[in-house]
Amino acid sequence: MSAYTPFAIFSGTNSRYLAERICKSLHCPLGQMNIEHFADGEFSVSYEESIRGKDVFLVQSTFPNSDNLMELLLMMDAAKRASAHSVIAVIPYFGWARQDRKDKPRVSIGAKLIADLLSVAGLDRLITMDLHADQIQGFFNVPVDHLYASSVFLDYIREKLPFDNLVMATPDVGGTKRTSSYSKFLEIPMVICYKTRLKANQISDMKILGEVEGKDVLLIDDIVDTAGTITRAADLLKQHGAKSVRAMASHAVMSDPATERIANSCLEEMIFTDSIPYQKECSKVTILSVADMFAEAIRRVCHDESISTLYAIR
Repeated sequence: MSAYTPFAIFSGTNSRYLAERICKSLHCPLGQMNIEHFADGEFSVSYEESIRGKDVFLVQSTFPNSDNLMELLLMMDAAKRASAHSVIAVIPYFGWARQDRKDKPRVSIGAKLIADLLSVAGLDRLITMDLHADQIQGFFNVPVDHLYASSVFLDYIREKLPFDNLVMATPDVGGTKRTSSYSKFLEIPMVICYKTRLKANQISDMKILGEVEGKDVLLIDDIVDTAGTITRAADLLKQHGAKSVRAMASHAVMSDPATERIANSCLEEMIFTDSIPYQKECSKVTILSVADMFAEAIRRVCHDESISTLYAIR
């Protein structure tokens, strides 16, 4: 992209709050578009201003329901048909990312299907954050700028948490690499919670590998869905003598009964980004905005500058 190519930012319905914050950070207006809904549940998308020759950034997280994804696909198609110079999808939370491989016979690979749909709709570049599996970037044949919430979380850890007595923890073995990156960068110890599942969203057993007695523990994860894993890990850490337990996750999917579980758990604080709108009430939940990070990524893309210097941990 050329530094001289004009750009415009538009938003889907359920990510407008984040797009407005991104535009405020960039000191630019949010583009005008119209999404018309029909009686049967279908909807159509139209741009209310010219985007001919512009780099068009479309902000939309693809969390359920599938209308969010369909809305993004229609926005992309409309932008291509309106002669946009390029179409860049800004997807803070990439839905279906947990379906990234065949883990048993006769199952779909949902993340690859979503990548194909976006590509067919006219994707020229993807900007996203904390994919559930890094290899999903390989599902695309266009540039993928993969951002990390660590850019926002690190400042909060240093400024707001009891850093001198802190221990990092992963709620499952799958998150070991992510938590280890924080542990090494911050030079603090790490423990692992090992779980076995009966089936999706149901845990049969959990154990702790490491010492937490008298420590302030911070659990690190990418997604909190029903909060069963994170709250069970917190309660187990407390039983093993932890002084306090907090948790930090990039994406607040928070399907019921997640809010209730967090409220009734041993967690002192649950920290999320605003990649997904969290609209329920819970005194333990803290939301940190990633708008400035995405705004800076957009600015750098427009000026052909490096993205990798945006984050210290990946």
